[in-house]
Amino acid sequence: MKAITILKEILLFIILFLIQVLLLNRITVFGYATPILYIYFTVKLPISRNRFYVIISGFLLGLITDIFLNTPGMNAAATTAAASFRPLILRMFYPKEEFEDFVPNIYESTPAFVKYVFAIVLVHQLILFAIESFTILNITSTLIRIGASSMLTIILILALDLFSFKNKK
Repeated sequence: MKAITILKEILLFIILFLIQVLLLNRITVFGYATPILYIYFTVKLPISRNRFYVIISGFLLGLITDIFLNTPGMNAAATTAAASFRPLILRMFYPKEEFEDFVPNIYESTPAFVKYVFAIVLVHQLILFAIESFTILNITSTLIRIGASSMLTIILILALDLFSFKNKK
Protein backbone atom coordinates (compact mmCIF):
# COMPACT_ATOMS: atom_id res chain seq x y z
CA MET A 1 0.00 0.00 0.00
CA LYS A 2 1.17 3.45 -0.79
CA ALA A 3 1.50 5.97 2.03
CA ILE A 4 -0.64 8.50 0.17
CA THR A 5 -3.44 5.94 -0.17
CA ILE A 6 -3.38 5.20 3.54
CA LEU A 7 -3.45 8.93 4.33
CA LYS A 8 -6.46 9.41 2.06
CA GLU A 9 -8.25 6.53 3.77
CA ILE A 10 -7.49 7.91 7.24
CA LEU A 11 -8.75 11.35 6.17
CA LEU A 12 -11.93 9.83 4.70
CA PHE A 13 -12.39 7.83 7.91
CA ILE A 14 -12.12 10.94 10.09
CA ILE A 15 -14.28 13.16 7.87
CA LEU A 16 -17.10 10.62 7.58
CA PHE A 17 -17.00 9.95 11.30
CA LEU A 18 -17.22 13.65 12.14
CA ILE A 19 -20.03 14.28 9.65
CA GLN A 20 -21.99 11.34 11.05
CA VAL A 21 -21.54 12.17 14.73
CA LEU A 22 -21.79 15.95 14.57
CA LEU A 23 -24.41 16.40 11.86
CA LEU A 24 -26.23 13.42 10.40
CA ASN A 25 -27.24 11.70 13.62
CA ARG A 26 -29.22 14.79 14.53
CA ILE A 27 -31.29 14.47 11.34
CA THR A 28 -34.39 12.31 11.13
CA VAL A 29 -36.65 12.63 8.12
CA PHE A 30 -40.33 12.09 8.96
CA GLY A 31 -39.31 10.30 12.15
CA TYR A 32 -38.07 7.27 10.22
CA ALA A 33 -35.07 7.97 7.98
CA THR A 34 -31.66 8.67 9.46
CA PRO A 35 -28.77 9.04 7.01
CA ILE A 36 -25.87 6.72 7.84
CA LEU A 37 -23.08 8.08 5.67
CA TYR A 38 -20.07 6.58 7.47
CA ILE A 39 -20.62 3.27 5.62
CA TYR A 40 -19.26 5.11 2.57
CA PHE A 41 -15.79 4.42 3.98
CA THR A 42 -16.28 0.68 3.57
CA VAL A 43 -17.76 1.17 0.10
CA LYS A 44 -14.78 3.19 -1.14
CA LEU A 45 -11.94 0.89 -0.09
CA PRO A 46 -10.07 -0.63 -3.08
CA ILE A 47 -11.27 -4.04 -4.20
CA SER A 48 -7.85 -5.60 -3.58
CA ARG A 49 -7.69 -4.35 0.01
CA ASN A 50 -6.90 -7.09 2.53
CA ARG A 51 -10.09 -8.52 4.06
CA PHE A 52 -8.68 -8.29 7.60
CA TYR A 53 -7.86 -4.60 7.05
CA VAL A 54 -11.40 -3.91 5.81
CA ILE A 55 -13.05 -5.71 8.72
CA ILE A 56 -10.84 -4.09 11.37
CA SER A 57 -11.34 -0.64 9.79
CA GLY A 58 -15.10 -1.15 9.73
CA PHE A 59 -15.09 -2.33 13.33
CA LEU A 60 -13.03 0.66 14.48
CA LEU A 61 -15.26 3.11 12.62
CA GLY A 62 -18.36 1.55 14.15
CA LEU A 63 -16.80 1.36 17.62
CA ILE A 64 -15.71 4.99 17.62
CA THR A 65 -19.16 6.00 16.39
CA ASP A 66 -20.73 3.93 19.17
CA ILE A 67 -18.55 5.60 21.78
CA PHE A 68 -19.54 9.08 20.67
CA LEU A 69 -23.24 8.28 20.15
CA ASN A 70 -23.54 6.17 23.30
CA THR A 71 -24.91 3.20 21.37
CA PRO A 72 -23.67 -0.07 22.89
CA GLY A 73 -21.99 -1.82 19.97
CA MET A 74 -24.78 -1.41 17.42
CA ASN A 75 -22.74 0.49 14.84
CA ALA A 76 -19.66 -1.67 15.43
CA ALA A 77 -21.66 -4.86 14.80
CA ALA A 78 -23.41 -3.50 11.71
CA THR A 79 -20.26 -2.05 10.16
CA THR A 80 -18.22 -5.17 10.90
CA ALA A 81 -20.91 -7.35 9.30
CA ALA A 82 -21.08 -5.10 6.23
CA ALA A 83 -17.27 -5.23 5.94
CA SER A 84 -17.36 -9.02 6.30
CA PHE A 85 -19.94 -9.39 3.52
CA ARG A 86 -18.10 -6.89 1.28
CA PRO A 87 -15.98 -9.46 -0.67
CA LEU A 88 -19.06 -11.55 -1.43
CA ILE A 89 -21.02 -8.49 -2.52
CA LEU A 90 -18.11 -7.24 -4.64
CA ARG A 91 -17.85 -10.61 -6.43
CA MET A 92 -21.55 -10.43 -7.25
CA PHE A 93 -21.22 -7.13 -9.12
CA TYR A 94 -17.58 -6.76 -10.22
CA PRO A 95 -15.53 -9.26 -12.27
CA LYS A 96 -12.69 -11.04 -10.48
CA GLU A 97 -10.13 -9.80 -13.00
CA GLU A 98 -10.91 -6.15 -12.26
CA PHE A 99 -8.02 -3.73 -11.74
CA GLU A 100 -5.82 -4.52 -8.77
CA ASP A 101 -6.18 -1.16 -7.03
CA PHE A 102 -9.61 -0.45 -8.46
CA VAL A 103 -11.78 1.65 -6.17
CA PRO A 104 -15.49 1.13 -6.84
CA ASN A 105 -16.98 4.35 -8.17
CA ILE A 106 -19.99 5.58 -10.05
CA TYR A 107 -18.05 6.50 -13.20
CA GLU A 108 -16.47 3.16 -14.06
CA SER A 109 -19.63 1.04 -14.09
CA THR A 110 -22.69 2.84 -12.81
CA PRO A 111 -25.12 -0.12 -12.65
CA ALA A 112 -22.62 -2.32 -10.79
CA PHE A 113 -21.76 0.48 -8.36
CA VAL A 114 -25.41 1.26 -7.62
CA LYS A 115 -26.15 -2.43 -6.96
CA TYR A 116 -23.03 -2.77 -4.82
CA VAL A 117 -23.95 0.30 -2.74
CA PHE A 118 -27.54 -0.90 -2.41
CA ALA A 119 -26.46 -4.34 -1.18
CA ILE A 120 -23.85 -3.16 1.32
CA VAL A 121 -26.11 -0.42 2.73
CA LEU A 122 -29.00 -2.86 3.04
CA VAL A 123 -26.86 -5.36 4.97
CA HIS A 124 -25.65 -2.58 7.27
CA GLN A 125 -29.11 -1.12 7.88
CA LEU A 126 -30.77 -4.50 8.44
CA ILE A 127 -28.29 -5.38 11.16
CA LEU A 128 -28.21 -1.91 12.72
CA PHE A 129 -31.98 -1.53 13.04
CA ALA A 130 -32.53 -5.18 14.00
CA ILE A 131 -30.12 -4.71 16.91
CA GLU A 132 -31.67 -1.36 17.78
CA SER A 133 -35.26 -2.62 17.90
CA PHE A 134 -34.34 -6.10 19.24
CA THR A 135 -37.95 -7.20 18.96
CA ILE A 136 -40.43 -8.33 16.36
CA LEU A 137 -43.34 -6.51 17.98
CA ASN A 138 -42.88 -3.36 15.90
CA ILE A 139 -41.69 -5.11 12.77
CA THR A 140 -43.58 -2.73 10.47
CA SER A 141 -41.97 0.32 12.01
CA THR A 142 -38.54 -1.32 11.90
CA LEU A 143 -38.95 -2.28 8.23
CA ILE A 144 -40.05 1.26 7.36
CA ARG A 145 -37.01 2.66 9.17
CA ILE A 146 -34.72 0.20 7.36
CA GLY A 147 -36.19 1.06 3.97
CA ALA A 148 -36.31 4.82 4.50
CA SER A 149 -32.83 5.05 6.03
CA SER A 150 -31.40 2.79 3.33
CA MET A 151 -32.85 4.89 0.52
CA LEU A 152 -31.67 8.14 2.09
CA THR A 153 -28.20 6.70 2.70
CA ILE A 154 -27.95 5.30 -0.84
CA ILE A 155 -28.95 8.65 -2.34
CA LEU A 156 -26.36 10.47 -0.21
CA ILE A 157 -23.61 7.98 -1.10
CA LEU A 158 -24.36 8.16 -4.82
CA ALA A 159 -24.47 11.97 -4.71
CA LEU A 160 -21.23 12.13 -2.73
CA ASP A 161 -19.52 9.75 -5.14
CA LEU A 162 -20.85 11.68 -8.11
CA PHE A 163 -19.34 14.91 -6.82
CA SER A 164 -16.17 13.42 -5.30
CA PHE A 165 -14.56 11.82 -8.31
CA LYS A 166 -14.02 13.25 -11.75
CA ASN A 167 -15.11 11.35 -14.81
CA LYS A 168 -12.04 9.67 -16.31
CA LYS A 169 -13.62 9.08 -19.71
